[in-house]
Amino acid sequence: MTFRIRGLDPDQFAPLFDASEDTLKRRRARREVAGEGRFPCRVSLEDAAEGEELLLTHYTNHAVETPYRSAFAVYVRKDAHEAADYVDAVPPILRARPIALRCYDAQGNLHRAGLSLSDDVETLVQALLDDPKIAYIDAHNAMHGCFAARIERYEVTV
Repeated sequence: MTFRIRGLDPDQFAPLFDASEDTLKRRRARREVAGEGRFPCRVSLEDAAEGEELLLTHYTNHAVETPYRSAFAVYVRKDAHEAADYVDAVPPILRARPIALRCYDAQGNLHRAGLSLSDDVETLVQALLDDPKIAYIDAHNAMHGCFAARIERYEVTV
């Protein structure tokens, strides 16, 4: 099964980088500078470099009308101007860290789940997508629980 992982659209975050502190507060966002550790950008799907400017903002990643609606804080790099796009490959923010995979059916209900502890996200995704009831998978950082990326079934057209 072919799958696709795309970063979030940067246009939805761009105005926030010029917003006032009051506006950011109302939008449940704040400016940060990447320090030591991991600051995974949901647009570029890579970690920010130390010293890089970021936004930490509230984001609804699973906007469904079911009990599984979900939102959490996400980082966005100021210099991430284009959404990453991976087909049959796993981006850096899904590597070398524990990743929880939440598998949803077409109605947005949780159908299955998986946990990658040993950098085997790609293998686990392939196995999970063998289940035809799974419409898409949301990857989350297992330690902190925050949304990392959406994994969708992808059909290559020739």
